[in-house]
Amino acid sequence: MSTEIVNVCEYEEAAKRKLPKMVFDYYASGAEDEWSLKENRHAFERIRFRPRILIDVTSVDLSTTVLGFKISMPIMVAPTAMQRMAHPEGELATARAAAAAGTIMTLSSWATSSVEEVASVGPGIRFFQLYVYKDRNVVAQLVRRAERAGFKAIALTVDTPRLGRRESDIKNRFSLPPHLTLKNFEGLDLGHMEKTSDSGLASYVAGQIDRSLSWKDVKWLQTITRLPILVKGVLTAEDTKLALQAGAAGIIVSNHGARQLDYVPATISALEEVVQAASGRVPVFLDGGVRRGTDVLKALALGASGVFIGRPVVFSLACEGEAGVKKVLQMLRDEFELAMALAGCTKIKDINRSHVQTESERLGLTSRL
Repeated sequence: MSTEIVNVCEYEEAAKRKLPKMVFDYYASGAEDEWSLKENRHAFERIRFRPRILIDVTSVDLSTTVLGFKISMPIMVAPTAMQRMAHPEGELATARAAAAAGTIMTLSSWATSSVEEVASVGPGIRFFQLYVYKDRNVVAQLVRRAERAGFKAIALTVDTPRLGRRESDIKNRFSLPPHLTLKNFEGLDLGHMEKTSDSGLASYVAGQIDRSLSWKDVKWLQTITRLPILVKGVLTAEDTKLALQAGAAGIIVSNHGARQLDYVPATISALEEVVQAASGRVPVFLDGGVRRGTDVLKALALGASGVFIGRPVVFSLACEGEAGVKKVLQMLRDEFELAMALAGCTKIKDINRSHVQTESERLGLTSRL
């Protein structure tokens, strides 16, 4: 890069200059008015810290466990589709970077690299993101392939019975570039999901998402896999309780990067309601809007067990490939470690609710205690 990038947000501007408009807009845009897209960031800005002082922070330990797997930090890679549009190595570069950082990568089922290709880059803890299709045989085949490839959990996306209205994609007439394909669907018995061409497969697969998906399907999924299932797309206490009843091993508070229903709350605003409803029975994670180490600290203080980052990965991938993704993960790690030290925390379990003050507390609408 001609000028040194010193924070995660700067990769977005650099990627905008580098990527074709159709590709950048696909990654960057949100639904309709993009209110929730902006709110995912602004809501973090309204949370303040209550740091503790005169604590020995000579050594700060960022390590934690997720579903029993030890990772170097509570910052993980979210599923983002079609990464080879950003860089020729796509998901393979991301997988190597996540493994080098000692953290978890979640592979999108709409990846331009297959689960087998990602597994071939070497060891690493990886989760597989899944949509449920009308043809349950297709779902079963995807899950079996993820299991065979050594993936450790299923992140079931539940907020997408239909794709949100992304007006940039409409204006750009977005389609997957013809030299790419959704690799996880190659070699599957697609049944009635017959593809007409590689480039046509993406829109066709999107149209095969089952709009009748319900909680019974979460239970059905447990009958075809022993992998733990994270329910991704929860924003309310009501759905948190239903996810627990359905046997979820964890919950990801997500609004799909603000790409689905606009005017839903920012994920950091919905987090505490979900955490309280989960009552410690399963871990709760967050994605959406995380751009600083301070964001990670705020999420953990409000009860998250970890965060997932999406757009920073594809933007850094576009700019610098594997090295860019490594740099983004290192930047967030360094910022998070510094934020922990300055807040008076030396290990993850030191971070608690007393370290933050929300806007409603500042306005006297709720009590912190």
